[in-house]
Amino acid sequence: MVYYVAAIVFIAFIFDFINGFHDSANSIATIVGTRVLSPLAAVAWAAFFNFTAAFTAGELVAKAIQNGIIRTDIVTPNVVLSGLLGAIVWNLITWFYGIPSSSSHALIGGYAGAGVAAAGWRAITWGLKWIQTLSFIVISPLVGMIAGFILMWAVYWIFQRMAPARVDRFFRVAQLFSSALLSHAHGANDAQKTMGIIVGLLVSVKPMLEKETGFLHHLYVSGDGIPLWVKLGAYSAISLGTLFGGWKIVHTMGSRITRLRPMSGFAAESGAAIAITVATHFGIPVSTTHTIAGSIMGAGATYRFSAVRWGIARRIVWAWVITIPASAAVAAFSYWLLTTLENF
Repeated sequence: MVYYVAAIVFIAFIFDFINGFHDSANSIATIVGTRVLSPLAAVAWAAFFNFTAAFTAGELVAKAIQNGIIRTDIVTPNVVLSGLLGAIVWNLITWFYGIPSSSSHALIGGYAGAGVAAAGWRAITWGLKWIQTLSFIVISPLVGMIAGFILMWAVYWIFQRMAPARVDRFFRVAQLFSSALLSHAHGANDAQKTMGIIVGLLVSVKPMLEKETGFLHHLYVSGDGIPLWVKLGAYSAISLGTLFGGWKIVHTMGSRITRLRPMSGFAAESGAAIAITVATHFGIPVSTTHTIAGSIMGAGATYRFSAVRWGIARRIVWAWVITIPASAAVAAFSYWLLTTLENF
């Protein structure tokens, strides 16, 4: 059983890796779309700032996932593994079709679906964190859209007397900083979700791990905090995933929603980064995908409303709506399959 737990921890880091390449578009799509950096340089830039969040972000989002989605007393290794499988499968499906869905909501949906499969609807801890999670499916893209729109208008007003060529050169440099800020915000919010899942797993088998010695003793959680190895593992995995990139989704986010320029790319990234950072500060697990997509739409709409390809945007929104139930369904099936195999 101890090796089974260790294998699930490894799978959790695999999910974090997939999260990184699936969500790399969040951090690099605008900077690649505006041709400020090459794709290779952009993913290296984003991966570095993903990892820097390990030293500055807190643990509130991780604790929200650990305690605020399903009841801790029904968490078992099979529940955690099923939740991860639901999230991984849905992420791979949306990555294959180039749909920028939310890895965060896939994980939350998968975890919830596995819990319901194990203990019925009583497994769900209906309360503040669910209210925040569900409401921010709508709120985060709207906040991103409004922030991107306002920042874009502010930039227009401040730089209206400057020659277009000088404005373009200025924002090619400024976009490096806005992209770094967004990558840091992405790492801070998304890596914590996997940390919460892992610690929830380790707490559920705490008595079994107490007497372990050697390497496996590190799986034992002695206090309420997140072990350092879990933090470093999660941030390393999401950073490595970002290095591999998700080029289909980068294309959708960087060019298909709207045509971006360095100035609008800066506004979109800055608006999304501010919104995500505020949510992380208050321990709210939000979707970086939702937020940056909304911010890109807001920045693009300042040129003219028709500059945004609303047909593509509508397709993305539908992916947002079905992510939680779809990943929950896959997780519930995974739980049934695991328990069936266990009983053979």
